[in-house]
Amino acid sequence: ESATAFGCLLSDMWLGKFDYVSPEAFHSIFEKRYPAFSRRTQHDAQEFLICVLDDLHEAFKEVRAQLCQERQSPAAGASTRSLNGTSIITQLFEGQLSYAIRCLTCRARSDKPESFTILSLPIPSTRVCSLQDCLECFFQPDMLTRNNQIHCYWCGSNQDATVKATITKAPQIIIFHLKRFAWQDKHRRKLSTTVCYPFSDLDLSPYISPSCCNNTEYSLCAVVNHAGDLDYGHYTAFCKHSITKHWYSFDDAQVTKIPDSAVQADTAYLLFY
Repeated sequence: ESATAFGCLLSDMWLGKFDYVSPEAFHSIFEKRYPAFSRRTQHDAQEFLICVLDDLHEAFKEVRAQLCQERQSPAAGASTRSLNGTSIITQLFEGQLSYAIRCLTCRARSDKPESFTILSLPIPSTRVCSLQDCLECFFQPDMLTRNNQIHCYWCGSNQDATVKATITKAPQIIIFHLKRFAWQDKHRRKLSTTVCYPFSDLDLSPYISPSCCNNTEYSLCAVVNHAGDLDYGHYTAFCKHSITKHWYSFDDAQVTKIPDSAVQADTAYLLFY
């Protein structure tokens, strides 16, 4: 039901009959399925996005599996089952990380794979930094000591270790979540750090496994902005038209064409490449 409403929303957007399109019908259906996202309270855009992507994946996955069952003979049932975990959402947004964990005592290494649709990046500065700085911070090796020690199979006991993440599968569309809400001195606060992000030629090859064959250069296509503080705020978006290549600002019912220079904003919260 929510997938159908989402399809109608996209159709209305691309028909071009209106100055703006409200996602009211989609949201009404979505909040019935997920009451936590009611319109009466403030919500986090990243949490909402994860929920929407998961919901659409489940809907399209079921439809795809059903279509395959209708088209294939019973003898080909094995290949039908292998499609159950894929959808247009996984094809576009899903990437794969591998965490290399190395015991510092015996030097044995193990690899832990993990799928992702959004990468949540720490912001290493309080005033200004670049997206590359955030990526470096995310992918730098971490020490696992004290309560975070691993149980080493070869040593037979808990040991200190290092862990380092690499991308083993780069998605077609990669989404970065800038972690602007952070803890400091037992209080949660919003970081207003200026994060400078490139519009094109974002090269992820330093963080990608040599075995990954995907293209590693990305161009910015959308930005979700958050203005406000922890308890109250307002979301807007900048989106690049895929055909005209012009940038537009979406602020509720106000949709305006903007210059490229306006896309770099201190309020950036989610980046789509």
